[in-house]
Amino acid sequence: MNHPRSPSRRDVLRLAAGAAAAALMPPAFAAAPSQLMRKIPKTGEALPAIGLGSSRTFNVGSAAEARSAQREVLKLFAEQGGRVVDSSPMYGEAESVIGDLAAELGVTTRLFVATKVWTSGRDAGMRQMEESFRRLRTKQMDLMQVHNLSDWKTQLKTLREWKAQGRIRYTGITHYTESAYDELAQVMASEDIDFVQFNYSIIERAAEQRLLPLAQEKGIAVLVNRPFARAGLFDKVSGKALPPWAAEIDCATWAQFFLKFILGHPAVTCAIPATSKPKHLLDNMQAGLGRLPDPATRERMARLIAEL
Repeated sequence: MNHPRSPSRRDVLRLAAGAAAAALMPPAFAAAPSQLMRKIPKTGEALPAIGLGSSRTFNVGSAAEARSAQREVLKLFAEQGGRVVDSSPMYGEAESVIGDLAAELGVTTRLFVATKVWTSGRDAGMRQMEESFRRLRTKQMDLMQVHNLSDWKTQLKTLREWKAQGRIRYTGITHYTESAYDELAQVMASEDIDFVQFNYSIIERAAEQRLLPLAQEKGIAVLVNRPFARAGLFDKVSGKALPPWAAEIDCATWAQFFLKFILGHPAVTCAIPATSKPKHLLDNMQAGLGRLPDPATRERMARLIAEL
């Protein structure tokens, strides 16, 4: 999700200057910030709580010039301590772009790569997943998810087989809209899965009613998509200043405000905002640093946005 221009996003240019020196250093010598870590319930493996989505933003051409912004985003993401990168065959050339750029940058093994199967039928699903392995240049996928619950019974069976064979580390399901919550909850309650991915933001809070508590109960890790409500949140706050009390949770921009609201919920493992702008990537990553809001502060944050 690209973010529309607004004063609060341009403010983060000052962060880019501070990161410039580290960006000039080889990755082996660049010190990564201490990002907030969250554990995968089923294994205890810790992941940084700010990840990187690729819907729309990484579907670019094969030429180096066309990929230059995405290359810088992925480079900064790794240098800032990011690991979780989420993609899908549905996102055009995004898988190939991620795979190629990660290899060029030498960060393939440092990333936690998640993608999806998005088709019907066992054979079609296996063919599509094999292609994802090829595009992402990996022999073992960290996380394979059933995209938008497409033929989920068939695909989950294959995912479990591949996990048993060591080809997949974790399995999951995804959706992006509230209309699918009942079916998501059904699968979460009845199936053995490691991850669930769905939309959640400061203005899209329906997941708090059932999905987030169910994830905690069943020990399922949560990836959050659409954390900015497809950039709608930035339109809502355009031209408006952050409240002074945002500094109490170490927020300097609206992007950090929105992401910290999400991370303030203990069931959330990782939020995956998408961007093709390096300055926005740096801004987003700052949300994984410093203090998080407690329940009372989260409600205060939500009231503020609702009243705008």
